[in-house]
Amino acid sequence: MAGKLEKVALKPVNIALGFAAGTLAGVLFKQAWKVVSGDDDAPDAGDEDRGWGEILAAAAIQGAIFAVVKAAVHRGGAIGTRKLTGHWPD
Repeated sequence: MAGKLEKVALKPVNIALGFAAGTLAGVLFKQAWKVVSGDDDAPDAGDEDRGWGEILAAAAIQGAIFAVVKAAVHRGGAIGTRKLTGHWPD
């Protein structure tokens, strides 16, 4: 029973961490794109004036950044859960 209660209690924390991770990843991507391209605006797939190479490069960089941030937040959350509850989350 305590396991289910802990999951319910930690759900809002996980949602907030997910939101914060998405926001952080977006900021990091914008900064990385400025460094890589020298342009303030990353291309959108529907942008008629941008080429395939630029669009796919931006998507690859964005995907890598989001994956790393997501993994770091997930791992940090699991470690925090273990510290709070004494066991690794399911």
